[in-house]
Amino acid sequence: MENKQHILIIDDDRAVCSSIKLLLKKSGYEVAAIHHPREAEETINSFQPDLILLDMNFAIDTSGRQGMSALKEIIYAHPKMPIILMTGWATVQLAVEGMKQGAKDFIAKPWDNKQMVSSIKTLLALNKKESTKITEAGAKNFEHIIGKSAGLIDVLNLAKRVSKTNASVLILGESGTGKELIAEAIHYESLRADNPFVKVNLGGISSSLFESEMFGHKKGAFTDAVTDRKGRFEMADTGTIFLDEIGDLEHSSQVKLLRVLQEQTFEVLGSSQAKKIDVRVVSATNKNLEEMVANDTFREDLYYRINLIKIQIPPLRERREDIPLLVNFYVENLKEIYNNPELTVDSKALQWLEQQDFHGNIRQLKNLVERVVLVSNNKTITQEDFQTQYRGSLRGEKINLPDVGEISLEEMEVKMIKKALAYHRNKISATAKSLGITRSALYRRLEKYDIPYDN
Repeated sequence: MENKQHILIIDDDRAVCSSIKLLLKKSGYEVAAIHHPREAEETINSFQPDLILLDMNFAIDTSGRQGMSALKEIIYAHPKMPIILMTGWATVQLAVEGMKQGAKDFIAKPWDNKQMVSSIKTLLALNKKESTKITEAGAKNFEHIIGKSAGLIDVLNLAKRVSKTNASVLILGESGTGKELIAEAIHYESLRADNPFVKVNLGGISSSLFESEMFGHKKGAFTDAVTDRKGRFEMADTGTIFLDEIGDLEHSSQVKLLRVLQEQTFEVLGSSQAKKIDVRVVSATNKNLEEMVANDTFREDLYYRINLIKIQIPPLRERREDIPLLVNFYVENLKEIYNNPELTVDSKALQWLEQQDFHGNIRQLKNLVERVVLVSNNKTITQEDFQTQYRGSLRGEKINLPDVGEISLEEMEVKMIKKALAYHRNKISATAKSLGITRSALYRRLEKYDIPYDN
């Protein structure tokens, strides 16, 4: 089972999903299906698909707008993921647009079974070759991490030393500093590198769903449990589990997490049989856990369980000499993506960027560079190009809040969400990250406040 390649289907037509699942399972693939793009990010992280079949229409209209939006979101978060688009309203224009956005193939409904299987086999084979090249080039290990500052070098040296051990690691740092990148490097430099690396955003899991998400459930364990489901810990067995945003974990869930970390056993919901696991734990947060322990909002015993080794990543404003390296790295990648091989960055622009306080850190810098590359008509990106697009706060700049009583907290939240959506051009992943919440949390707020968005 471990050697089977994983295919994820995203289609609101359950009959279509059932039909394709049957076809692909007969062809030897492990298959999962979801019925709305908003479920994609969490499912991709848990199921870890090798390829995605994405429907283009999730509403009454047949414009393919929702499918295109979902495609952009997935490509943004997982640029190497091979995606095949599906639609019952195939047009040349839609196919071309989808391919431009990063899709690898296009299949019209009703599909030909042989053609679908052939396309999937071809793309998986090509992606496997590409992944091999990337791994050989060190894409996921420490050599891939860009920077030469003393603070970053100290972090990398410590991470390298502990990567070969089974020690639990706690990675601390502001949002956007690259905590997940360090966690991946630790795994892929470890003795578990050939085994699973499972990422879990604990901030996006409510206490009511915690056991089902982390430990899995049996069919019939609760009302909506229509099939067996494997939990994140079981997926990570023999490998590494990355517990991101652990500082956001609710107190009741902290107790359950502590038990499995202490005993290395858990029980699937609906089963009384304990399962033994062998998992290395790497955690991350932008919260001050010591302060939370003092305030009794984070369990002290759990804190000491996860931080045998503590790694503190410096913010980008403390490693300014890394900014030109990062900018040039992003531009080199974007040159190929947007077919602009002559694109360069002016030296004055790099000097100006070094002087900025990127409070969103590397994530903000990367977003700024991509936005400038997209809107600039020049072969050489200038300081003015960056200044026009820059929206970060300068050092010491004050945030002007309304006086108490002028606006409710709910109204302020609505204004901030709308502002972030407009700023990130309706990209859900980028908007959620800039607001410091998960995609699912953002979707809940969009529905709660009836905020329109392009999905």
